[in-house]
Formats: sequence, C-alpha cells, structure tokens
Amino acid sequence: MEWIRQRLDKIREPFNKGNKLEKYAPAINALDTFLFTPNHTTKKGAHIRDAVDLKRVMITVVVALVPALLFGMWNSGYQYLHQLPEYAAEGVPFMDAFIHGAMKILPMIAVSYGVGLGIEFAFAIFRGHEVNEGYLVTGLLIPMIMPIDIPLWMVALSVVFAVLIGKEAFGGTGMNILNPALTARAFAFFAYPTFMSGNTVWVSNASEVDGVSGETILGNLAAGNEVTHSVMDMFYGIIPGSIAETSALCILAGALLLLFTGVGNWRIIVSGFIGAAVMGLIFNALPSLGVAGNDLTNFPWYSHLLVGGLAFGIVFMATDPVSAAQTFKGMWIYGFLVGFFSIMIRVFNPAYPEGVMLGILLMNVFAPTIDHYVIQANVSRRKKRLKSANHQIETAV
Repeated sequence: MEWIRQRLDKIREPFNKGNKLEKYAPAINALDTFLFTPNHTTKKGAHIRDAVDLKRVMITVVVALVPALLFGMWNSGYQYLHQLPEYAAEGVPFMDAFIHGAMKILPMIAVSYGVGLGIEFAFAIFRGHEVNEGYLVTGLLIPMIMPIDIPLWMVALSVVFAVLIGKEAFGGTGMNILNPALTARAFAFFAYPTFMSGNTVWVSNASEVDGVSGETILGNLAAGNEVTHSVMDMFYGIIPGSIAETSALCILAGALLLLFTGVGNWRIIVSGFIGAAVMGLIFNALPSLGVAGNDLTNFPWYSHLLVGGLAFGIVFMATDPVSAAQTFKGMWIYGFLVGFFSIMIRVFNPAYPEGVMLGILLMNVFAPTIDHYVIQANVSRRKKRLKSANHQIETAV
C-alpha cells in the first residue's frame, strides 16, 4: 500500500495548489479518496470524530446490493433459457443462466457508471469541489431497477437526466429532493414507455424469440390471467421482473446488513411494509363489504409485499437519507405512506401494475412538509408545557 501511496503522491504533484493542473485536482483526488481515507477535515461548523464517513456508508450500501444483483444476473438468464426447447428436458445449468444474465447486465452497469461519473467529475471541476461518493450507489441502482433488454443508450440518457435534473440542478449530493435512481427510471418510463412496460420487456429476448414469455405476476393479474407462481417462487424471486427487484430473500439479506450497520433506517423500512400491508388488507376486505373487486384487489396482502419492486424500493430507495423524512415521527409517517400509496397506485393503475416508483417519488416531494409539521407540533407542545408551567408558578406565588 505504501508503494501505491507514493505513486499517487507523484501523480498528483501537477494538480497541487499553484500548479498548472490545479483546476482538475478534484478528478485525481477522487481516485485518491477511493483508495485511501480522505486527508482533509472540515474547517468550520460543528465537528464529530467518527470512523464512519460518506465513502464507508456508500460502500456498505453497495455490499448490501450485491446479493440482489448476483441473483438478478442468474434469474435474468434463467427466465429466458428455461423457456427454450433445448433446456426443457435437463434444466438450465447455473453458469449458463448466470453468464447470460451477466452479459446483459454488466454493460448496463458500465454505461451507468461511465456516464454518471463523467458528469460528476465535470461538475466537480467546474464548481471547484471534491467528487462525492454518492454516485457509487446510484450508479448501481439505476441498472438494477431497469428491464433486462432496455437499450444501453436509453440507460445513458436516463443517467444524464437523473444526474443533471434530479441532482446537480439542486446543488449536487445532499441537496436533491428526489431519489436520483428513481428519477432515472421515471424518465425512462415516461420517455420510452414501450421499453419499460408490457409483457415483453421483463425477460431477455421475449419479443424476438417465439415461445418466450415475459409476463410478470402483476401484469397477469392486471390482465385477468391466472398466476402460476407459488408464494415461495415470489419469495425466492424466481419470477420475471426488473433485474434485481424480484428476490425478497436477497433483499432481506441486504436489509439486515443495512440495519445491523446502522446505515439503513429501520423506522422507514418497518413502516413502509406496514403501510403496504394495511392497504393490501383494505383491498382484501372489499368482498366482505359487498364489493367484488378484481384480481389485483383480491391478491393476498402478503403476496403484494413479495412481488414487483415494493421490497427493493422500500429497503434501498425509500431509505435514502437525503430525500426521505429526517425526524423520527416523520420517518414513520413517510414510510407508512410510501407503502400505502405504492399498493394503491399498483391496484388502481391497470396500465402500469406497479406503484413503488411513483409512491416513493411522491413522498420524496412531501418529506420536507412532513418534517415541518412534525417539528411545528413539537414546538407547539413545548409552548403549551411552558405556558402551563408558568401558570402553575404564578398560582403558587
């Protein structure tokens, strides 16, 4: 490591203050801080000594995403290959499925990081500040929530929109009001809807190879078709869907890591699933109230928690500390409404039988308002207690 340290110090000499490449120092500093602990400290404001910094937090989230990503690579290949005649008799070998999925997904990750980090570096140099590590997570999340066959140029455009409009327009890392990864997905969905919805986008080559179906569970329910997958298939994630959103088991593993390390907020996660369960139970209760409902409203509430992007969205995107609520009570309200609205949108929008993206983005917008009223309510309670205490003192005197 000392040799690497010496080489980096030699490389960065032209970028030091006063040298001809000083303007481009943020670019070389980003490589330095990626490999080593940053050697700069804050100069004003409150100071807290802690082993945790932004880089460690972001890397922890990336590690938590790895189980879902690896499973997504295998499942993406399996969902395609197991429908081909040559695999019908003996099944799909693990490596065949994994390699097929990896060949589709790794280029998307490369494009996401290449385009996104390029913009981040450009803004860092233009504004004269250091490159932040926030895009380490966003750059991985964007491909993970996309359909398997989305063209790479659409991924690139979605990244550009997310970084420029969803992040840098508000001032960069820590200033955005919307989750950047979901901003990218929303852009792709509304700009290129035929590539982001329907029954042919969730399984590789489903639109090109005869006999290959890409219908998701929610898509089948919205169309009034029978669901053939078991609850355990839904839990393990052996179903069609976005690249890394299908396995509740892998998402649970990532959630436990985030909670154990204190990176993820348990209040938002727990309240998010409670809100989704409550909305599911309300829909399930419609027949007892004399309302017939449909296949989506009659879908068991616990199954609603396992399919679509709900679990992935609540664990990895609703908990974004920048765009989520900040107060403890606000987190409970925010998380509950994310889950509640996600199931509501999923059921009431048959053209797009999923709602977690819109549910989280909607609550991102209202998170500051929730915190405002939580704080104001707390201030009002304190004023009432002060007024009551003063009254008691006056009475005693």
